[in-house]
Amino acid sequence: MELTVAQLEALTELINIGYGRAAAALSELTGRRIVLDVPKVAVFPIAKVNAALSEVLHGEVASVHKVFSGPVSGNALLLLDQEAAMLLNSLLLDQPPTGRLDATAREALIEVGNIVLNACLGVFGNLLQVQVTFAVPRLQLESVGSVLGSISVQEEELQYALMVHTRFRLKDSDVSGYLVIVLGIASFARLLSELERWENRQITV
Repeated sequence: MELTVAQLEALTELINIGYGRAAAALSELTGRRIVLDVPKVAVFPIAKVNAALSEVLHGEVASVHKVFSGPVSGNALLLLDQEAAMLLNSLLLDQPPTGRLDATAREALIEVGNIVLNACLGVFGNLLQVQVTFAVPRLQLESVGSVLGSISVQEEELQYALMVHTRFRLKDSDVSGYLVIVLGIASFARLLSELERWENRQITV
């Protein structure tokens, strides 16, 4: 199942709207101007996601993981390597990097992940006019393979992942990470169907 250019552009536009909301929420939370760059979106069969992520994320990663359900259901993750997680926390908390993720740093990461994931998934729900509910986010610190190995989507065998390159710009620094949304084939097909309806509504407005 491959996306057309129009579908990929529409998905990128939706996620960018979510990024705008997330950046505004993070800026308000921290009192600092935070910018999230226009995202780069790609779609992979779940079997190829590990290899794709392993090329850009090495060693142990920090992942904020959130399950969502409704007509479109799945797992959403914000993934940062250790260096990016430390830098993001030092920028957000306005303190030097500590070299470890203590309780305060973990809470800050979960809050950032929660804001980004909620904003993007919320846009999916609002603009595609489908009801999406969220579970409580949780933080994991392990390898990319272990993180992905713990994911299942309603026991559907065939799964796809939207992989979105994320770049936070804060002060004179920027932090790269990846937003991954894993969907079973039924949810992925529903997403594409709703996306087409949304595009048609945009044309007629």
